Amino acid sequence: MLVFSLPLALTGWALLDTAHRPEWVWALVGRRRVAWLAAILFGALVVPVGLVVSAIYLVRVRPELADAETGRLWREPGSDAGPNTSA
Repeated sequence: MLVFSLPLALTGWALLDTAHRPEWVWALVGRRRVAWLAAILFGALVVPVGLVVSAIYLVRVRPELADAETGRLWREPGSDAGPNTSA
């Protein structure tokens, strides 16, 4: 049962988190909410793709958005260089 509910749970979590983030956060990090919502919804129809898309969102994009929302800005959108610590 867990094997069947895991893809649904990951997709639901990714969709809810995507919809919950304010639009200004998406603009600040240089990403498009509509594109991620579409990709996650498409992935829900094709389960293996959905797992990959949801995992990418939750592991890579979500932390970026959360950091921007709390004021920890990155040097470049999509960069793993770390927080901008310049004065």
